[in-house]
This record gives sequence, structure tokens and C-alpha cells, in this order.
Amino acid sequence: MFLGGLLLFAAIIAWAIALMMSPHGEVTAQGTEHVREVVVTFLRNSAIGTLVLCALSGWLLFPRRRPRWPARDWAIILAIGLMVATSVYQLIWLRSIVQ
Repeated sequence: MFLGGLLLFAAIIAWAIALMMSPHGEVTAQGTEHVREVVVTFLRNSAIGTLVLCALSGWLLFPRRRPRWPARDWAIILAIGLMVATSVYQLIWLRSIVQ
């Protein structure tokens, strides 16, 4: 359970950093078009890393035999669901701007 909580915390940090670095809605300045590929690669890798960390933490936080605590379970499910949904959206969005 401790390692699952630690991985969930790492997933939240990775997700928040990628969310803060996301260029949604900002206009690109003149002469910075060469950075586009680097930003796309960074956002893609961080979204995939967030999905992997969410999967591992979900697997470790919900073992077969564990104490029942519904509020904790719903909070974890909500956090993981939000991170997975935004990471999948980011992957789809990146796919649409690259092509």
C-alpha cells in the first residue's frame, strides 16, 4: 500500500508538470517553431508515463485483501480517472496537431 501511494504521488507530480507545460491556447512566438517537436515529444512521453504510473499505483492500491474505506477508494478512483482522462485527451490532441 505504501509503494502504491508513492507511485500515485509520483503520477500526480508527473501529470501536473505536463499540465503546466502544455501549450494549449498559446500563440507561438516568431522563430520558435523548431521547438515544436521537442514539446510534442515531452508531452507525449509524460502522458504515457502518467498512464503507466496510474496503472501501477491502481494495481498496488487495490489488492484483493485490503481494509474497506469507501471514501479513500472513491478519492483514489477519482484521481486516477481524472489523470487517465486528461492524459488520453492530451495524446489525442497531440496526434491532431502533428498530422
